[in-house]
Amino acid sequence: MPELPEVETMVRGIRTTILGSQLVSFSEYPCTRKPIVYTPAFSEISHRVSGTRLAKVYRKAKRVVLELDSQDSFVIEPRMTGLMLLEDAPTQDHLRCCWTLLKKRTEHQLSFWDRRGLGTVSLYSPEEFERKLGPDVIGPDALEMSEELWRERLSRTSREIKVALLDQKSVAGIGNLYASEILHRARISPFTKANTLTTRQIRALDQFCREILELAIRYEGSTLSDGTYRNALNKNGGYQNEHLVYGKTGELCTRCRKVEILRTVQAQRSTFYCPGCQKS
Repeated sequence: MPELPEVETMVRGIRTTILGSQLVSFSEYPCTRKPIVYTPAFSEISHRVSGTRLAKVYRKAKRVVLELDSQDSFVIEPRMTGLMLLEDAPTQDHLRCCWTLLKKRTEHQLSFWDRRGLGTVSLYSPEEFERKLGPDVIGPDALEMSEELWRERLSRTSREIKVALLDQKSVAGIGNLYASEILHRARISPFTKANTLTTRQIRALDQFCREILELAIRYEGSTLSDGTYRNALNKNGGYQNEHLVYGKTGELCTRCRKVEILRTVQAQRSTFYCPGCQKS
């Protein structure tokens, strides 16, 4: 489930503690659950990173990047249930790997936890990073979009706007949850063809994309009813209390107070919307 706000929260939660620290070891937890994918093999990663320092900690779309002074970069993709933690994990049997770090004579443990085992941990050289995550593969970050860039990107496709927002090659970082919330706030039907949006609609999309994502970051993301998402200190996010449509099927829309929220499926993902506020 982690999308841009949740991953940004993970990065901000770990950056101050680990930035500039020396990597003492990179190790695996004894886990009997579905194994996560390492690229390259775990043994090669462990050998290459020994003795390096963390030079930069940032987010790339929906991934956590730990850039080393060797120029290699760890790229952690949480996917559905992955978490980066500095404190105790929700469960011990879903812990996957651990970075042991030393900073100012204090040792820190940074762990990757993943309930479903869908996450990945990769170590890329600068050339591999560009090939895997460069602009030909991942679009501009959702928080860096402008009206002009939205217009240019959306003019390329006749797909429904909700589906287009999930295409990471078009715009990076927006997932299913926030796509529904953004379109509701912007009063745009999720079924509208992306290349038919009006100037007013593009302006609203640009405004509410930024507002919702930034607010969700301030609330440290959304923890849904399954309780999977937690911040770096193993605490709930708070933005789930601000959702207006996501998971609200059958509830009266709090904006128009006339029509119930509906759920449909687009590109195999749930879409929540108000047919009153978001008319085609």
